[in-house]
Parts: sequence; structure tokens; C-alpha cells
Amino acid sequence: MLENFTPVIESFKLIPSSGGKFEVLAGETVIYSKKAEGRHAEEGEVARLFGEVLGIEPMPRK
Repeated sequence: MLENFTPVIESFKLIPSSGGKFEVLAGETVIYSKKAEGRHAEEGEVARLFGEVLGIEPMPRK
């Protein structure tokens, strides 16, 4: 996430939890929820959804 969207991320916070909860939010918008989907995110899925929901393109990898 940080590598792909550095210019648009003002802060990045990890909040420990229990019970296998994994959620990614942008402000109050849920980008991905393991509980809601019933599965782990696939490789690149969270970054793709982040870009789609916020309407931004990831930075090209070097």
C-alpha cells in the first residue's frame, strides 16, 4: 500500500485485534473486510480495491 500510493496516504495505522479480524479502511470507508468476505485477501487485491474506491492509480513500481 505505501509503495503504491505514497503521495495520497497521509497516515497509516495498524490496530491489533483478535479473532482473525482484518479490515482496511480509508477514513470511514471500508476498503476490505476479511469478516465480510469470509476469506483472506488475494495478493494485490487490497491495493486494487483501494485504488478503485478512491479513484486513484497506483504509482508505477521501480
